[in-house]
Amino acid sequence: MASTTHTDHGHDAHSHDHEGDHDHHDDHHDLPWWQKYVFSSDHKVIGIQYGITGLIFLALGFFLMMIMRWSIAFQGEPIPWLASIVDFLPISENHWLYTLGSQAEGGNGGVMSGGVYNMFGAMHGTIMVFLGIVPLGFAAFGNFVTPLQIGAPDMAFPRLNMWSYWLFFLSGMIMLSSFLLPTGAASTGWTMYSPLATLEQTAGVKNILFTGQTFWLIGMVFNITASLLGAVNFITTIINLRAKGMTWMRVPFFTWAMLVVAFLLLLAFPALEVAAVMQLMDRLAGSSFFLPAGLTQGGELMDISGGGSPLLYQHLFWFLGHPEVYVLLLPAIAIVAEIIPANTRRPLWGYKSMVYGVLVLGFLSFIVWAHHMYLTGMGNAISTFFQTTTVIISIPSVILLTCLMISLWGGRIRFNTPMLFATAFLPMFGIGGLTGLPLAFSLIDLHLHDTYYVIGHFHYVVAPGILFGLFAGVYYWYPKATGRLMNETLGKLHFWGSLVFMNVIFAPMMFQGMAGFHRRWYNGGASYEKTFEQMFEPFGIQIMKFSDMNIVISMGAWGLGIFQIFFIINFFISIRGGRKVTSDNPWKATTLEWNTPTPPGHGNFLQEPVIYRGPYEYSVPGAERDYSPQHQPDEIAMAAEDPDDRLS
Repeated sequence: MASTTHTDHGHDAHSHDHEGDHDHHDDHHDLPWWQKYVFSSDHKVIGIQYGITGLIFLALGFFLMMIMRWSIAFQGEPIPWLASIVDFLPISENHWLYTLGSQAEGGNGGVMSGGVYNMFGAMHGTIMVFLGIVPLGFAAFGNFVTPLQIGAPDMAFPRLNMWSYWLFFLSGMIMLSSFLLPTGAASTGWTMYSPLATLEQTAGVKNILFTGQTFWLIGMVFNITASLLGAVNFITTIINLRAKGMTWMRVPFFTWAMLVVAFLLLLAFPALEVAAVMQLMDRLAGSSFFLPAGLTQGGELMDISGGGSPLLYQHLFWFLGHPEVYVLLLPAIAIVAEIIPANTRRPLWGYKSMVYGVLVLGFLSFIVWAHHMYLTGMGNAISTFFQTTTVIISIPSVILLTCLMISLWGGRIRFNTPMLFATAFLPMFGIGGLTGLPLAFSLIDLHLHDTYYVIGHFHYVVAPGILFGLFAGVYYWYPKATGRLMNETLGKLHFWGSLVFMNVIFAPMMFQGMAGFHRRWYNGGASYEKTFEQMFEPFGIQIMKFSDMNIVISMGAWGLGIFQIFFIINFFISIRGGRKVTSDNPWKATTLEWNTPTPPGHGNFLQEPVIYRGPYEYSVPGAERDYSPQHQPDEIAMAAEDPDDRLS
């Protein structure tokens, strides 16, 4: 039997070392509160810290976007109350906020300028991706759930785990503090392309170190360092600390996805960290890694050594950038893969296909990056290679999505709040994926690049796709973390409002983009409209027919913001006022995290768990119940041995 053939598992061999690693926690409950809940080395506390911090950053990034949408929808109109707020602030005339003050003081009267729009756009992307979704999806859920799912008492390196969180937190504080600087935050896009990003906020600045562009680079170095520490910890934990009997084909898909994401972080993120350090040297130390000869600034030839390559920066960024897409996506898919079987009472269809698919997906993500760079003058041979790999990478993605959809077939579906978000994830991610396929081909991408089509495609993947998966995870594991269920009525209000308004926002962008509407028009194309009105330009006339959609999209964004209030209220009132769970396993699920006390104490398990079967054995013929937990022996389940279960 698989369980007995695995008696000498690595977890057993390493158990004494791991217990020694936790000796400093023997008096855990006697520690002062700041060491238990602030500078904690407990993976569950760190996961909650990542989660709450990530949600706060997501709210800040969303707030920036709502202000940007005003400028796009109501060109030249002052943002309500903004001028009065700015006038109240004790700021000097050379501060970027001063330009938003009242007309009497020489400002724009609350009207957003192109420079401020670019700043908010750059920080919106940075905050949402690097400070919001990655920490919430990988670090928060991964930290809280992964050790519980594999039967480990903690992460392999608890103190390293703590350092990872605080380096991440420091990176966010550095980036956000740049809004307080006279120059403002970074304003050259979340990609920070050089030489534009290298030279921005340098002319007339006394100390280039204290600029938003420089703070962005410093913050990114800390952010990626935190991610690398976390990646090493996850890989070591999953490989070495699985419970007895947990062979590779008994590992839940969620944990498989965390392992792949950890390798993506470990192998891809150093490229951007190196690029950030090199760009810092170009800004502060006079090097020219990304600065070619012949650059001019203010009409004068720059005194630089030259010889650098702007394309080198793009390659380094996008070598991170496309694996980053799957760093964002895989945790959401993994969460949905846990929720669907528990709420259909059926096994996860094609579990092994999903495991192999996610491994192939991780590998292919490293050989598609240059499809973001078709406009750089790429040769036909290289372009053809990246077009081919980009189409091929859609195959494992389709396998994952198909398995999840087939898992619904014939199930006794419970449409609770986690399941609503999980099922809505499937078509929303499908739309995001399908709209990305045309961009794989350079001929089409040349026309759609930098239009709202790209914005719509990417956000269909990230917003109603990834964020729906993450919301599903919050509602699903909330009772394990707190011992209470979130309110179903508020949860369903949050879901339906989010589903409707996310489509109101992103569906019109597809039509705008196909018409040629540019993604960087800060005033909704008003300046472009004035330009083409001076000459007969049918193309411009056709584009501006879609400008009225800006108002619809902006209204959708503000409506979406309103419905997030239901989630915020629900999240906090349920901590004390939510319905108490009457069981450690309120969803009647099969994976190991539901075998712990609620909430789990230090060390997680009351006794060392042993695994007897796969992670998704629901509605097994002949079983007394419609679910068979991994940790409970069952003669029927043990009678059938799968040869693949011997893999370790």
